[in-house]
Amino acid sequence: MRTSSDRRPGPALLALLVLAAVPGVAPTWGAPAWASPAEKVETGKPAAAATPAVKRVEPKTVCMVTDHAMGKPQIPVEVEGRTYYGCCAVCKGRLAKDAEVRSAVDPMTGKKVDKAKAVIAAREDGTVLYFESEKNLAEYQAKSQAQSQTKSGQASGGSR
Repeated sequence: MRTSSDRRPGPALLALLVLAAVPGVAPTWGAPAWASPAEKVETGKPAAAATPAVKRVEPKTVCMVTDHAMGKPQIPVEVEGRTYYGCCAVCKGRLAKDAEVRSAVDPMTGKKVDKAKAVIAAREDGTVLYFESEKNLAEYQAKSQAQSQTKSGQASGGSR
């Protein structure tokens, strides 16, 4: 008699899982969520190396362990007078015990940032970035927009 523990994924599923885990390998069934509507219609692909737009989010709506915007208030965790947020009991425990989980790196400066003090922004896919200041977030957004405009100009053959 076979039990559920005897079941193993078939070769097709294994291949899909392996491809999904490889950085830089995009699925062939459509453009990513951050691609503009024009990119999805015209090419089916995002502009090359375009940085996805980010939008500021409230810290209480972010699981600071999975670094994902959840869209609703999370479980507060007080550590050394600072408030962090987790989505479940496991994340709550990690925030309380693991100092590394409570920090991130500002993508503009490369400096370590305390997640409880950071300015947090989410990409369209829900992943978040932690910034040292509002200024760094604004610079990141400007850089992202400039890259997007440059890439879309190159894709349409705008600059010769």
